[in-house]
Amino acid sequence: MTALTLSTAGAATLRADAIVVGVAKGAKGPVVAPGAEAVDKAFDGKLASVLETLGAAGAEGEAIKLPSPAGLKAPVVLAVGLGAAPEKNGSYGAEALRRAAGTAARVLAGSKKAAFALPISDAADTSAIAEGALLGAYAFTAYQGGADAKGNGKAALAEVALLGAKPRDKAHKAAAERAAALAEEINRARDLINTPPNDLTPEAFAAVASAAGKEHGLKVQILDEKALVKGGFGGILGVGQGSTNPPRLVKLTYTHSRDAKTLALVGKGITYDSGGISLKPAGHNETMKCDMSGAAAVFAAVVAAARLGLPVNVTGWLALAENMPSGTATRPGDVLRMYSGKTVEVLNTDAEGRLVLGDALWKASEEKPDAIVDVATLTGAMVLALGNRTFGIMANDDAFRTAIHEIADEVGEQSWPMPLPAELRKGMDSPTADIANMGERMGGGLVAGLFLQEFVGEGITWAHLDIAGPAFHEGAPYGYTPKGGTGSSVRTLVKLAERMGAGDLG
Repeated sequence: MTALTLSTAGAATLRADAIVVGVAKGAKGPVVAPGAEAVDKAFDGKLASVLETLGAAGAEGEAIKLPSPAGLKAPVVLAVGLGAAPEKNGSYGAEALRRAAGTAARVLAGSKKAAFALPISDAADTSAIAEGALLGAYAFTAYQGGADAKGNGKAALAEVALLGAKPRDKAHKAAAERAAALAEEINRARDLINTPPNDLTPEAFAAVASAAGKEHGLKVQILDEKALVKGGFGGILGVGQGSTNPPRLVKLTYTHSRDAKTLALVGKGITYDSGGISLKPAGHNETMKCDMSGAAAVFAAVVAAARLGLPVNVTGWLALAENMPSGTATRPGDVLRMYSGKTVEVLNTDAEGRLVLGDALWKASEEKPDAIVDVATLTGAMVLALGNRTFGIMANDDAFRTAIHEIADEVGEQSWPMPLPAELRKGMDSPTADIANMGERMGGGLVAGLFLQEFVGEGITWAHLDIAGPAFHEGAPYGYTPKGGTGSSVRTLVKLAERMGAGDLG
């Protein structure tokens, strides 16, 4: 993990491999952002002009390296775009700072130390820059022998030194510590998502959760295949019965106090999804190791809540299975008896996530939490509706759905509230069972949400996050978002837990 320090040194005097400055889009050209005054002085006040000559405009995502002039200890200046310059005395915004810091950390991969002289006006800016830098520095190199001729496989930036923050100020120090803990858990989730499915089986994932529980004081309960059979978890067992790697249901519990509110988080953990007997077509299997991203997000959020000591009780449920075709696999037309007792006719074995979640949701409901949020890479329909960067939010309570949407926006995660149209429920009627696992094709993401709602206990506030789009990024990295697993929704879940603990959600 990249180290984070708050430095009292000046931009001109700190020894580092590079110094990072911000540049924004001004009315008459690029503008050097606050925090870089000493660097601009070393360029005789002409840094903006030099950058403009090199083609810089200050747009988000820009990154231009310059050799340092005399007067700076760092040999390289890296100017990163912040987007439009704010009005006088205005803030650049947390997400602009987060993305700029992430861009800088990515560009400086392989460096030992970088000084970040981006604009910091308060502790919130410290948090955003620290978070962006630590997330942007992420690199998954566990299966690589080293850098190749193109520079792939470079080690992550080793140290980030924030200039302009106040190391002795409690608010700035707390902001940096929170950002470091949160980024570390998001990056742990990314590691899990990126791990090949031959190494991350349900049993292996459960072992990771168990080890983290011991490290951070969480209570961990693991139901293996025998316990699942004894308990009647027909959904999880039905999905996992075609694989030689048996399923698991993992419960992680962080307890703050008996009187604290309880938030239950439920994650879809399909460690590999072939589609089962309803096999996915060619070209759709290669990234299906990411189908456990919901469980990874839940796992990371519970551990982060414990590390941050949030004044709320958080329980995480990881529904882990591998969906494979074989002579023992569930067939289209089979009927499964879920943990709730409800029967489900399986019309498509590739609609498996809702089956494992159904069991876990009902189990979570038995404990009567104040709220349940499930997270899943559930439907391709949600990607078609919202694209690759936005997750959908459905809920049985409009105010709760709105709150989660606003929280996601606050922490820099793109989301959109989606409805649960009652008329779509009829499409899942089955002549054989209580419900089918498929309904109308149009509105498929909403149909999946309606299915899940059937397994939420009466009177419990519930929301469903479909992160199928943003959970795994197949394009070029941008900002603090890497190629591969992203850790989508972890920041939203942690902030939701904070709000519940503070009593801000009613």
